[in-house]
Amino acid sequence: MGSRGRRKQRWCTDESHHHQPLTPLMEGPDDLEMQLRPDRNKKESSGGWDTIRDWFRLQKKCAIMPASDHHHPSSDSSSTSSNNNSSSNSRQDMRLLLGVLACPLAPIPLPHYQTDNNHHQLPPPINKHIPIETCTAHYIIQQYLAATGWSTSKKVKEVKNMYAAGTVNMVYRQTEVSSLEDGEVVNKTVGRSGGGSGGDGEKGCFVVWAMWPGRWSLELVVGGNKVVAGSDSKIVWRHTPWLGTHAAKGPLRPLRRIIQGLDPKSTASLFTGKAAQCMGEKRIGEEDCFVIKVAADRASVMERNDGPAGAEVIRHVLYGYFSQRSGLLIYLEDSHLTRVLVNPQEAINVDHRNYDPYADDLAPAVYWETTIGSSIGDYRDVDGVLIAHRGRTVATVFRFGETSSQQYWRTTMEELWTIHDVVFDVPGLSVDSFIPPADIWDSHPS
Repeated sequence: MGSRGRRKQRWCTDESHHHQPLTPLMEGPDDLEMQLRPDRNKKESSGGWDTIRDWFRLQKKCAIMPASDHHHPSSDSSSTSSNNNSSSNSRQDMRLLLGVLACPLAPIPLPHYQTDNNHHQLPPPINKHIPIETCTAHYIIQQYLAATGWSTSKKVKEVKNMYAAGTVNMVYRQTEVSSLEDGEVVNKTVGRSGGGSGGDGEKGCFVVWAMWPGRWSLELVVGGNKVVAGSDSKIVWRHTPWLGTHAAKGPLRPLRRIIQGLDPKSTASLFTGKAAQCMGEKRIGEEDCFVIKVAADRASVMERNDGPAGAEVIRHVLYGYFSQRSGLLIYLEDSHLTRVLVNPQEAINVDHRNYDPYADDLAPAVYWETTIGSSIGDYRDVDGVLIAHRGRTVATVFRFGETSSQQYWRTTMEELWTIHDVVFDVPGLSVDSFIPPADIWDSHPS
């Protein structure tokens, strides 16, 4: 237990975060307006998309500003303004990084046979009533469990919880803008390659605690910002320093960081549900892989929508790439398409009872497609189970559909992550460790 005390002390070295309350954030980019208007009711939030709107407005200003405006040779006021703009951009870049990369969730919940019963129960047996694509996915996952050692290790059959700690390096790469000018497509790069304050990115660290079934907690500190997320098996909540407490909408979904090589059983369970389909084969680097797809159905997608005035999730798909040579998961990719109104006020008079986000006669909107791809490797033995200890995640946010400007924006960001410590069956960890903060109920209807 001494090492646990040292881990706790590690998180308290930053005085700016020592007294921060445990309050969570919404899925997707976070809401700057919540910081500017602390008295605003959390239930009025439009899904956290105001921050990403502000971020792209800043990028547009940089795109149209002449070079002389960026570096005036003699004006002190221009220099001060440039520094202020740089600071504002850096702050917004970090918020975008954390909003996309810090704690994304998987597209679908774990199957009931795991969440309702025992974490170590195997997926249901293959039978003739299951489509061949799903049967093939089940077979591949059985090989994956055997490859990691989870299905053969005697110790993990008694495991009730786990802990992992590691480091991250997040980098905002660049934003590319494509536009139509005089009948020709013109491409330009906006922003600079680097992190929140430097070209090498922002370094940080994180801890993950998990107790099966369905309980987990994440703390991540990067660039002076602390992000917290968690689940008590009934509700998922998240937090950033500039946003209040919010619950994630829709069904209970697992943390993406856990399924990218940290917890083989949760990964296996996610890819053996009714939604799992084997999509064939694909080569990733030097490895030939089997590809398994899972996607959120329309009912669960509708549950995650913020209504007419907010963001509407169109689809959310996850692909797992399992090596044919080793049987291990070596790449994870998910794509998340969301529709956001250009002017949310235009939706005030929409009939909520007959609202259909798939209708063609809605208010003007833009579409955001977020694609996150994670290379997973450096598998090491931990109590007889192979756990991934290193990886690289690249996220791309693609903005399109705005007819007035005929512009397409593609923003790229990256995270390098390393796991330094994994422990199964942490003494003293209980369900009380995953109780949501009290103010979560202010934003979650009873």
